[in-house]
Amino acid sequence: MQAHTTDAPRDAIVPVILCGGTGSRLWPLSREGYPKQFWPLVSAGTMLQETAERARGPGFAAPVVVCGEAHRFLVAEQLREAGIEGSRIILEPEARNSAAAIAAAAVLIGEEAPGVTLWIMAADAAVQDVPALLRALGAAAAAAAAGRIATFGIRPTVPETGYGYIEAGAALQGVEGALEIARFVEKPDAATAARFLAGGRHLWNSGMFVASTATLLAELEAHAPDVLRAARGAVAEGTRDLGFVRLGAGFAQAPSVSIDTAVMERTSLAAVVPCDPGWSDVGNWSSLWDIAPKDAEGNATSGPVALLGARRCFVRSEGILSAVVGLEDVVLVVTDDAVLACHRDRAQDVKKMVEQLKATGRREATEHRRVYRPWGAYEGVALGNRFQVKKISVRPGRKLSLQKHYHRAEHWVVVAGTAMVERDGERILLRENESVYLPLGCVHRLENPGMIPLTLIEVQSGSYLGEDDIVRLEDNYGRA
Repeated sequence: MQAHTTDAPRDAIVPVILCGGTGSRLWPLSREGYPKQFWPLVSAGTMLQETAERARGPGFAAPVVVCGEAHRFLVAEQLREAGIEGSRIILEPEARNSAAAIAAAAVLIGEEAPGVTLWIMAADAAVQDVPALLRALGAAAAAAAAGRIATFGIRPTVPETGYGYIEAGAALQGVEGALEIARFVEKPDAATAARFLAGGRHLWNSGMFVASTATLLAELEAHAPDVLRAARGAVAEGTRDLGFVRLGAGFAQAPSVSIDTAVMERTSLAAVVPCDPGWSDVGNWSSLWDIAPKDAEGNATSGPVALLGARRCFVRSEGILSAVVGLEDVVLVVTDDAVLACHRDRAQDVKKMVEQLKATGRREATEHRRVYRPWGAYEGVALGNRFQVKKISVRPGRKLSLQKHYHRAEHWVVVAGTAMVERDGERILLRENESVYLPLGCVHRLENPGMIPLTLIEVQSGSYLGEDDIVRLEDNYGRA
């Protein structure tokens, strides 16, 4: 991929990517610890990378991404992997819905470049025809230049009940391709959705917006002053930390409300650009089946999958062979610690299953076996009485915190790559098949000094093996 330019022209559009949410309807792949925007669902790139990729090149500034504290390093790493440079990542101390996230980004950007045009979009939507979307962006940017807040209205192809709708009005004077908005409509029932599809005046609400910072801030002031006040205070109290913009605690005072409810449904400046870019919010497994390539029997598959007599199924496996015989219209998703099977018509109810699992305290509802850290990842291999085995992966050039444990000792065995181990001031270089013992209470650190990923097996033994038995003395990622 080409490198993202950081010296964009002053009139460049600034992409603002909202990277919150958990995507629980795509469980067991998407979970709170690693939501759907960080997974490659429709291409080799992740949803976040695909979103950022749409707004690259001439006419675009580097993106501004708004996310939560827990996902900050995932965002930074995925943008780096995509070759996107110069991005800014705004950290929310608490999720407060889209209005507050957009307000904070508009305040921050507006302080530096008053009047610049923002293209606001979620990180977890799919677009199949990017040129068509960019053509619609041209009309939306023209509407923004005329003082409007433009949204993208997707021409419906089916009577979808999972989306909100926009009823289009008259043509917007002076802006070709843009229309007034007659009204916003909540998610309809099946009969109403069918009537909307047949009537031709209703569009799916894409949740993408284009506006100048000046217009957006003025309309927030007029219609959602509490949101804007909290956002201004959070930006003023904010700090810079390892390249991240950390909003102040006052952000939590913002009402939790969507930008549609706070502004778009109240403003007289709303406009819509109808388009058909093959957009989907990938809101559940059935909607992913809708846009996925299919075989002659209508099956969409990913990973090691075997089918016999199956029709119109969605089957995805993240590891083990998954076989389906004689089923129709079924979703089967297999990860290393959970399996989901449901009828495609019930895909929206996966969220209810996640809520049920949370209520019973199941770890699988929110966490993967593989846990991601800014330096790499670890995953559990075995757990017993007073011992635990993990596989640890460290990216080239990364290091863990300098730490110690009060309740456990550890053995590390290198199986791939090279490890530099610091143990009570001593530095030890380990290669494949070499090991080191870390007694209880010793001060230690692990580093990958090589050019390839480091993989090692960690055997913990002791009276308590929880992750909270880590005393960080020094850390490159601000966690000490």
